[in-house]
Amino acid sequence: MAGAGYRGGVETRELRYFVAVAEELHFGRAAQRLGIAQPPLSRAIRQLERRLGATLLERTNRTVTLTDAGSTLLREGRAALDAVEAAERRTRRASLAADGEAGLILVSKAGASGELLAKLLDAYAAEPDAAAVEVLLCGPGEQEGLLRDGRADVALLHRPFDSTAGFDTEDLVVEKQVLVLPAGHPLAGRPHVRLAETSELPGLPLPRWPAPDGTYPEGAGLQVRDHTQLLQLIALGRACAILPESSRVQLHSGHTTVPVLDAPEVTTVIAWPPHSRSRAVAALVRTATAL
Repeated sequence: MAGAGYRGGVETRELRYFVAVAEELHFGRAAQRLGIAQPPLSRAIRQLERRLGATLLERTNRTVTLTDAGSTLLREGRAALDAVEAAERRTRRASLAADGEAGLILVSKAGASGELLAKLLDAYAAEPDAAAVEVLLCGPGEQEGLLRDGRADVALLHRPFDSTAGFDTEDLVVEKQVLVLPAGHPLAGRPHVRLAETSELPGLPLPRWPAPDGTYPEGAGLQVRDHTQLLQLIALGRACAILPESSRVQLHSGHTTVPVLDAPEVTTVIAWPPHSRSRAVAALVRTATAL
C-alpha cells in the first residue's frame, strides 16, 4: 500500500472517523462513539489509507494497533480537528457580533490578577457602547488553550508561565515574586530569600500544579488544583509557594510573605488572536493598556 501514492485531500469526516478508531483501538467502540454502523466505518478507514498511500492501522482478529504513520496522523489529525472547531466557533461568534448579539468572553486564571481584572471590567463597562463581558476563570495554564480554540476572545496571561506564542499581546503589569509561608515561620523576619532556599524547606514543599492535560509532574510537593486550596494548605503549615506580589491581597493572618530576590519577574499581558477584527476586543485592549 505504501507505494500507492497520494490521491487527493483528506476530508474532515475521514479524520474524525480515524481519530475515533485510533483512540478506541476498536472498530466497534469507535462506531458506537460516532453513531454509525461498523461496516461503513471500516470502509472509510480503508479509503483513507488508499488515499494517503499508507497503512495506518494493523488489524488482527483480536487487536487494532497504530503504525508509525497512524501515530503521526493521530497527532496531526487531532490538531487539524481542533483548528476546524476553533474556526467554526470564531465564525459563529463573528456572525453574532455583526448582528450586535455577541459579547466578549475573557478568560483568566482563577486566583490570579483579581484586582487588575476587577479594575479592567469596571473601566471597560464605563466606556460608551461597551459589550457585555463574560469572565471564565480556569485552572493554571488553561487560558492559552481556551483562547487558541475559539472558546475565548481575549485572555490574561502571565509570562514566563504561560506561552504567548501566536497571539497579539500588550503588557499590563510587571511584578516581583514573594515566598508565601505560614504565619510565624522562622523566615518571616528575613528581608529576602533566594530561590535555592525555597526548594527544601522542612515540612513545607512547593506545590505541584497540573499540566493542561490534567497530569501532575513528578515530585514531593502536594498536588494542588487552585489558589484557594493552596492558600489553605499554606495556612495549615503543609506547603509554601512562590507567587506574584499581587497575591498578597488574597492573604490573611495565617500567611506571611518574604521577597524572593532572584525569582523571575511576572508580566501580566492581555492577549488575543492576531486575526481578530472585533471592535469590542480592540476597545477592551485599549482600556486595559490605559489602566
